[in-house]
Amino acid sequence: MKLAFIGLGVMGYPMAWHLQRSGHEVTVYNRTQTKAQKWAKQYSGSWADTPALAAKDAELVFVCVGNDDDLRSVVLGEHGAFAGMKPGSTLVDHTTASADVARELQLKAQEGELSFMDAPVSGGQAGAENGVLSIMVGGEPSVFAEVEPVLQAYGKSVKLLGPAGSGQLAKMVNQICIAGLVQGLAEGVHFAKRAGLDGAALFDVIQHGAAGSWQMVNRHETMLDNEFDFGFAVDWMRKDLRIALEEARNNGAQLPVTALVDQFYAEVQKMGGSRWDTSSLVSRLEREE
Repeated sequence: MKLAFIGLGVMGYPMAWHLQRSGHEVTVYNRTQTKAQKWAKQYSGSWADTPALAAKDAELVFVCVGNDDDLRSVVLGEHGAFAGMKPGSTLVDHTTASADVARELQLKAQEGELSFMDAPVSGGQAGAENGVLSIMVGGEPSVFAEVEPVLQAYGKSVKLLGPAGSGQLAKMVNQICIAGLVQGLAEGVHFAKRAGLDGAALFDVIQHGAAGSWQMVNRHETMLDNEFDFGFAVDWMRKDLRIALEEARNNGAQLPVTALVDQFYAEVQKMGGSRWDTSSLVSRLEREE
């Protein structure tokens, strides 16, 4: 298939590669043009000057950018992806954004005889590089049936969860669950140190029991060593939590732990940890030691 991929950040760069190596013809666009040129040279693909040119004649257009405003900037307008897409084609948005912007773009797509799916992902940079992301999708079942086989190029789990906006709502649940879990792990690491336990031995035991989680398996060693220079950044997590908390205010959901952890991340930012991995929550517990 002829595809386009817009946004070559730490997630989009390897995701676009997985599409190319699956045998598709991929044209990429990135705001920093040199990165698009580098990708095209590295993977024998093509690059374009604008989202509209990248999307020209593509059957599917994928987007993975930063937030609602970034998404609108590459999709709408004279040089946006919608302007270059042919009727009957589909835009799949992997950005973690609001459910409102997903519904907005779905309506805009319909006006141009296009289809739109919101499909945020979970699994981080490692999941994107290894092609094992979890993909939460909102959209029409008939469109999903056509897109799902392509998404499997980098998706270990791909699930349609409802109409447009449902994927973004599901991603909010994902981040809500992670926030409380990482705080619990941070407190466990902190307590273990204060108690004089052998952290490596401790977590080698409990990660196989009821307390075990992806975060524990993949982050306990670096948390014990106060190493946070990798993974999903605190700035990104606060952006995601802000979206979830705003949605909760609209639908009446109570998120007291999420709100509290969001403030803890704000403290980490003040400590200079804006780009630290989200597991850096433990750093605020140990800052006076």
